[in-house]
Amino acid sequence: MQQAGEEPATEVKAGVDAVAAGEGIGTPNADRVATLGLLNKRNNMAQDLVMKTGESRRVGNVILKLASCERSLPWEKPEELGAFVQLMVEERASPGQPLEWNKVFSGWLFKHSPALNVVEHHVYDVWVKDCAMSFPGEEDRPSSSASASSAVNASGSGSAETTASPSSPAPSAPTPAPPPDPASPE
Repeated sequence: MQQAGEEPATEVKAGVDAVAAGEGIGTPNADRVATLGLLNKRNNMAQDLVMKTGESRRVGNVILKLASCERSLPWEKPEELGAFVQLMVEERASPGQPLEWNKVFSGWLFKHSPALNVVEHHVYDVWVKDCAMSFPGEEDRPSSSASASSAVNASGSGSAETTASPSSPAPSAPTPAPPPDPASPE
């Protein structure tokens, strides 16, 4: 038992200091990787950009910067992930004017709630596809994404795809019911 005025045990104090410094609470922000989708509506060209936090990428006359990405804790429902992005576009204010860089968007984008914050540009659109990060204890468990996708497929909803493993037989398609006999009364 600790007496008043005593210093806490060194292990506890070290743990508190580590949490205060941001250590041991999951993937550090600098090591997180986000996958962003970029669409050019003018030519219908879409591409995925895999970026680390703090990275900027130029694609044509667009600069996309990822400031941070985050996902909800594994036990929080509904699941959400998002990224703080900035979008700059090089364009003319009016015909005959020189090209200028304009900040079009700066804010959080959310995968499962895209209407909360929208990139409003007549040519470009950006959306969040993934944020690769983990929380303490997740590395000890089997793949959470595999169990989540199988749970989604078992319920019949969601868009997760199933893949057959080499050791298991391929899933068979359900046999369709025979059409009703038009001669029989119902």
